[in-house]
Amino acid sequence: MYTAHTDRYADMPYRRTGRSGLKLPAISLGLWHNFGPADRTVETQRAILRRAFDLGVTHFDLANNYGPPPGSAESAFGEALKTDFAPYRDELIISTKAGYLMWPGPYGEWGSRKYLLSSLDQSLTRMGLDYVDIFYSHRPDPDTPLEETMGALHSAVQQGKALYVGVSNYSAEQTREAARILGELGTPLLIHQPRYSMLDRRPEDEGLLDALDELQVGSIVFSPLEQGVLTARYFDGIPEGSRAASDSPFLNSDRLTEELVGQLRALNDIAKSRGQTLAQMALAWVLRGGRVTSALVGASSAQQIEDSVAAARNLDFDAEELARIDAVIKG
Repeated sequence: MYTAHTDRYADMPYRRTGRSGLKLPAISLGLWHNFGPADRTVETQRAILRRAFDLGVTHFDLANNYGPPPGSAESAFGEALKTDFAPYRDELIISTKAGYLMWPGPYGEWGSRKYLLSSLDQSLTRMGLDYVDIFYSHRPDPDTPLEETMGALHSAVQQGKALYVGVSNYSAEQTREAARILGELGTPLLIHQPRYSMLDRRPEDEGLLDALDELQVGSIVFSPLEQGVLTARYFDGIPEGSRAASDSPFLNSDRLTEELVGQLRALNDIAKSRGQTLAQMALAWVLRGGRVTSALVGASSAQQIEDSVAAARNLDFDAEELARIDAVIKG
């Protein structure tokens, strides 16, 4: 029987999410491609979840399509909840999303009320929950009025199936409009989940972070390590068994050019001067200054979650360090 560490809240910083009363850990765990009947044993998956919680990671982020196959991450997490975390449910933030393809036919993806609420019911069943803490619209739907999509999120809260709502992959303009609609309905927009890293600065460049600041909406960023690129893994080529070696649709070998590897080595030198690994510095970078509420990481072992959580020990950068990082990336 699992018993959580008594000092699990000793070191993890928690940040208020926008203007809400909800705080999230600086590092959150995403159950994207490492949970379900993939290449991780049930014992490994449970060890990752246990170690994360023991280190103060209270937020576990899922979506209906996580696996593979779709739905299996939620099912695996549901089993872990039942066996390990049932006594700790009120200490956990559990989020899920709907937006991508889940079942055939015209009602199995995007942003209609029909799809979103049906998907949420399925997610709750897979996880064995009465409610999730955060329910997201995973992507904007170009063919469904935003009023309908946001109305479905509002209904999820009204029905007691979600405590808060968020959006992911929405532009700054779409986020402003979503926040306006939700505000009029009486369900505030809690959080946005964009892709953001040292190598992908679109939330800065396209004004999303500015919009979130203005709206007082929180943010939790995915892919802060760029699918493992911002680690030491590819310094000496593409190792067997890595994501790039499999030519994953999310990271293929063509991306790992000599120029990029040179940049990674230069960034690693900066990280060493800070007493961090490259991965830890990359996480600290997205969390710098407090504009981002939390950084989502994946983990294939308990050691990886330990390394990621250690990034929270040093989230400060001086002007010279930031300038050096920009010089490496922007040239």
